[in-house]
Order: sequence, then C-alpha cells, then structure tokens
Amino acid sequence: MAQYDLVVIGSGPAGKSAAIQAAKLGRRVLVVERNQRVGGVSVHTGTIPSKTLRETALNLSGWRERSFYGRSYRVKDQIDADDLKERLHMTLNHEVDVLEHQFARNRVETRFGEAHFVSSHEIEIVGAKGKATSVTSDAFLIATGTTPFRPEYIPFNGTSIFDTDDVLELPSVPRSMIVVGAGVIGVEYATILATLDVRVTLVEPRDSFLDFIDQTLIAEFTQQIRENGVDLRLGSKITQVEEKSDFVEISMDNGRHVRAEMLLFAAGRMGATDALGLDKVGLETDHRGRLAVDTSTYQTSVPHIYAAGDVIGFPSLASTSLQQGRVAACHALEVPTLPQSPWFPYGIYSVPEMSTCGMSEEEIKERGIPYEVGISRFSETSRGQIMGIKNGMLKMLVSLKTRRLLGVQIVGEGATELIHIAQAVLNLKGTVDYFVENTFNYPTLAEAYKIAGLDAFNRMPIPEEFRVERKKAKKKP
Repeated sequence: MAQYDLVVIGSGPAGKSAAIQAAKLGRRVLVVERNQRVGGVSVHTGTIPSKTLRETALNLSGWRERSFYGRSYRVKDQIDADDLKERLHMTLNHEVDVLEHQFARNRVETRFGEAHFVSSHEIEIVGAKGKATSVTSDAFLIATGTTPFRPEYIPFNGTSIFDTDDVLELPSVPRSMIVVGAGVIGVEYATILATLDVRVTLVEPRDSFLDFIDQTLIAEFTQQIRENGVDLRLGSKITQVEEKSDFVEISMDNGRHVRAEMLLFAAGRMGATDALGLDKVGLETDHRGRLAVDTSTYQTSVPHIYAAGDVIGFPSLASTSLQQGRVAACHALEVPTLPQSPWFPYGIYSVPEMSTCGMSEEEIKERGIPYEVGISRFSETSRGQIMGIKNGMLKMLVSLKTRRLLGVQIVGEGATELIHIAQAVLNLKGTVDYFVENTFNYPTLAEAYKIAGLDAFNRMPIPEEFRVERKKAKKKP
C-alpha cells in the first residue's frame, strides 16, 4: 500500500495549488481526481468555461463596438452553439495541458477515480472500471468543490431545462431563456446570454440580489442590465415549472407566468462530499454539504484533514481557493507562512463586469465609521471616450479620521483588472492622498481612480501638511 505525505482529493484551484506547493517542498504528493481529466469544476464547468463563454459572446456579437456602430452591429450575423463551443474547448484543452505539465514537472502523482475514507489515514480509490486501490497518508486535503443544487420540482432534461453544468452544452442559442437565481452564476449567465440578443428573464425569489455588493453599485448595475434587455423579476417564488412541447413555463406565487424556449436553474450549489465517507473519520457537513474549517489554517475538526476551495463555502472564488490550498499544504507539512492578506478582490464576470475590494458603504455605516465618498464615471475619462464606453463607474470610500482607503467598488469594462490598484492600496494601508498625488498613465481607465480620489479629497478637511503659509506682503512706508 502506497504511503504519501499529502493526499489531495480534487484537482481544482485549491487542490492544484496545495499539491504543487507540497511537491516543491520535496514531499510525496498524490492528487485524486474523480473525472478523467484534471482541473476540477473550475476548468471544466465553472470559472474558465463561463469566462470563456463571456469573451466569445462579447467578441462575436460585436458588443463592445455598438456604441460607435449602432445596436444592430454584429461581427457574425448568426451565432450558433458550435461557435460558442469551439473557443471553449480550445481553452479547456489548453488549461488541462498546462496543469498536467505542472504536475509532471513537479512530480505530483495523479490517480483517477472516486475516493472515500476507509479510516482516518487511509482512503480507497475506485476507478472507472470498478478497480479499487488503497493509499495511506499523513495528511489529507479535501478540495472536491461543488455540484449544482437540483431541487426535485425542476424537471431537468438537458435539452430545454439545464443546471449550471449542463448549460455549457446548449444544443442551440435560444431566442428566450429563463434564468432562476440571481446569485453570481445566474447573473453572469443571464447577462452573457443577453449580449447574444437572447430575451432573458432573471427570476429571484428574494427582494434583493448580490447583497454583499455595495448597493450604489447594484443600482447602477441593475439599470444597465435592464437597458441591455434583461427582465429582472425580484420577490417572487416559483411554484411550478412545466415543460411544454416547444417552450418552458414557470408559475410564480404572485400569479404571473413566464414562458421561454429554455430554462437555466442557477440557484445554489452543494459541496461535493456525499461520496467521501466522512462518517469514517468523524466529520460532518452543513445542510449544503460544506465543511467547517479554521480559516487561518484550513484544518477541519480532525487535525490532519484539511479542506479548501468551494467545499468550505464563501467566498467560493478560484483566486481565494488557490491561496487556501497553498496555506493548507504548508500548515499540514509544518512549514510557516506569512499572514494572509486581509483584503482580496471579488470579481463578477457579468456584462458589465463588477468588482469590489474592501468595505461597502453599508458595512462602513454599520461600523459607525465617519467617511467620505468619491465617484468617477468612465465616460468622464478620455480612454472611456476612445473606447466608446457610455456606462461604468468607480466608487471610492475614504475614512474622514485617518484618510485611509476603506473600499472601492467598480462596475464597467475592465472592472476585474482595475480593482487590483485598490487591493494594493488597501493592503498597504494607503490614503486618498495616494490617488491625488500620484500620476496615472493617460489616457487610461485607471485614471478613474484619480478622478474619484479628487472627488473625495475636495469634500474633506485639508490636512495641515497640505496647507501653504502665505507670506504677508510688506506694507509700503
């Protein structure tokens, strides 16, 4: 029976990062992947596919150029499902190839099959043909990710009613689509489809959506997606979903009905932990199959078993999963790490993009922190005019007492790239004066930081170091 220093179950961002980190420390590492290709949900059905689909839709539809050439402008008149899948498969194959090369170069072993615990230090791996092998390890990392939540009242069929994994294999681009669930995934797919001129109805049973995002940003975003053709229905629960001969119909508790060619159910995901045999090691999950961990080490209640990535819940980002996996591997192998950065960027790859870092205005109010706001709009920048950007804004929140940056929220083109400036200033405890006193390339969208910084600065008391003493003019005799 093979013995390892670390066994990683799952090869998504958290699993990949942990395995490579452990291998670079000279330890013997095994990655177990239940599918036939490495990469996990992130590569095959989640992060990479949805972002590739977004870029393909924006390019083929000519979306970015319509402010210059009109709403009827198209790069390709008839966009079909094969057009979307061609680039998708090229990107996925590349990602898998890169990951396989990284594992081989770092001497990370891989085995394909379903893993489950036999005892606290042993797992059994059942391959595709039913052959079982067992391995032991000093430490384990559970990085199995999530699977779509599929309630019984939704008649999923893979042809007209899809979950968020199935949707990547759309048989055709529909003329209309109902998207159920206005979480991050639902909002992303709804707005991406709208760029292809699909008539999208986005249904959310709650009265609000994306509540962790600053509400000023949500108001701006809501206006833009409605202008882009998304029909947003908030505050109505679905009572029935029916598959008809050539359409899908939903009934809502407010008495309204919506029909469309297809339906995408994107209301939540479940931790992929059912088959792990966690009862054998004394671990329990919450109602969504997620594991609780110490967020400084990613240890579960069983000290030598760690968990990272989407399987532990919020924030469920590929970027944070990469860091979690690395920290977990280092702790498991008793290698010290630097304290984790307190602020990380959150990116939503919708159309338009949204990204935030730091506190929202609502959080600042709850904490009772005196603050000032600076706003800039992309249309105010020369680069925005050159690019034909009519919408988009950057909101900056600054402490009145310390002048430190508290948070930045961005909606619009390039938001997920621009946010890293805010991340750096936040983590270095910078002030609004950084944006006022420093030079930004011109013309760029990053100039929006300077505009917002000046907007906040001009409303704030002038600090002593900025005051200039004027010499009194000598009186003439």
